[in-house]
Amino acid sequence: MLKRLDHVELVPSDFDRSLEFYTHVLGGTLTHRYPVDDPVIAEIAYVRLGDSAVELLRVPTAEAQAKTGERIGYRLMAFEVGDMLHTLTALSASGVTPSWGPVETPAFIRAEITDPDGNPIELRQWRQRP
Repeated sequence: MLKRLDHVELVPSDFDRSLEFYTHVLGGTLTHRYPVDDPVIAEIAYVRLGDSAVELLRVPTAEAQAKTGERIGYRLMAFEVGDMLHTLTALSASGVTPSWGPVETPAFIRAEITDPDGNPIELRQWRQRP
């Protein structure tokens, strides 16, 4: 029935800063960017990241939510990486450091970073898939 996760939608506080992060820092490819004639959404950008994508929505009236502690709902998005050390080194060159980890287990190496709005992004290098 379901094939794969197609994309995650984000409403960033600074659309252009987040677009820069997902394209230049994480290496995504901007595949679509267009204005929207809608009273709420002003613009959409679709950034391909491997076999998935992040869709950024420019919403001028959006309000920030408190991000303290665990809460019900969205927690993070996760990306598989081929080489954790190489990935973290490349991210460090762009000023991105892990907010957690890396932690090594027999099955995987896992770390977390955050996007410009503090949204957590898991990075996982599989050693042995479940």
